[in-house]
Amino acid sequence: MNKVLIADDEAEVVELVKLYLEKDGFEVFSAGDGMTALGIVETEKLDCAILDVMMPELNGFQLLKKIREKSDIPVIMLTARTSSSDKVLGLDLGADDYVAKPFDGLELCARVKANIRRYTSNSKDNTPAILKAGPLELDAEKCQLFKNGRQIEITSTEFRVLQLFMANPSRVFTKAQISAAGWNEDSYVEDNSIMVTLSKLRSKLGGEGWIKNIRGLGYRMEIQDE
Repeated sequence: MNKVLIADDEAEVVELVKLYLEKDGFEVFSAGDGMTALGIVETEKLDCAILDVMMPELNGFQLLKKIREKSDIPVIMLTARTSSSDKVLGLDLGADDYVAKPFDGLELCARVKANIRRYTSNSKDNTPAILKAGPLELDAEKCQLFKNGRQIEITSTEFRVLQLFMANPSRVFTKAQISAAGWNEDSYVEDNSIMVTLSKLRSKLGGEGWIKNIRGLGYRMEIQDE
């Protein structure tokens, strides 16, 4: 039975989400504030977390950041804040999906299932545990990136996008393919979010040359000797 956390300071929302998820066969853990939710994350082996942004003690973004320090489980942001800047921030911190309030319970359950399915599929694929490209080394099991032996901090979204490129050197990927690999193939990701992620990856890798824009086609990784 998959375990899902719902963290929201609105008791009515928690009960509604819990009702839908339990009806679909999930074991549900609930929290009304960020610190309680963090305690559950640290003690339970969760398969997915649904986080509200506006929570006391630790807000959703702060909680997401702490989760990403320890785990790459799917995280869905559930919030009334729907501005592009909020979405970009959440996705950049490593959120896998974004659902706006008011929401449809059946759709939310479908998104939970899709995210868990993608996460499980990625965990069982045939990608080598360690990918190497020039001075880069990507450890898929530990979700860590090294360049010339020195670790580079990256978010879970950046990790998944880089894994796509490093597992397929010189191959050109469209924005849709990058979105499906880095976020969730069943959700819409704005072009701006993809561009921000690629820009930050280039910066962390050491320059524009690492990920080239192939006009009219997409993007590909080009190994740099450094």
